[in-house]
Amino acid sequence: MPEDDLPADVRAALAMMAHPQPMRRGSLGERLMKCGKPACACHRDPNARHGPYFVLTRGVEHTTRSRFLTPEQVELARAQVARATKFREQLEHYWQACEIWADTELEAVTADTEVGKKGASRRRSRPRSRPRSKRL
Repeated sequence: MPEDDLPADVRAALAMMAHPQPMRRGSLGERLMKCGKPACACHRDPNARHGPYFVLTRGVEHTTRSRFLTPEQVELARAQVARATKFREQLEHYWQACEIWADTELEAVTADTEVGKKGASRRRSRPRSRPRSKRL
């Protein structure tokens, strides 16, 4: 279908998604952790835990995958996650616009024909079996 025939809202949603950017799924969090030394203060006092460590978490094939990030990587990863969220919103807007477009096509077909309205068919069904004979 030529792009000139697209409804304006579909064309606008498509234009928003036409420029790919690096993005990633998941979420970014920070963790405070205990170390492996039993005598360390982090085992006794929750406020003395080590960190914060930044973790990128994502669900993959029914499991959770986590990746630790360096402090230099955090802002870049945060921007990538934000772009992915915006992309999902744009994709949802595109789906809604296409569904409205599909509904208008269905309504145009229904308006052109009388199919689907009660009593529109004049054809009567014929009997499928022969009438039984009367035995004397």
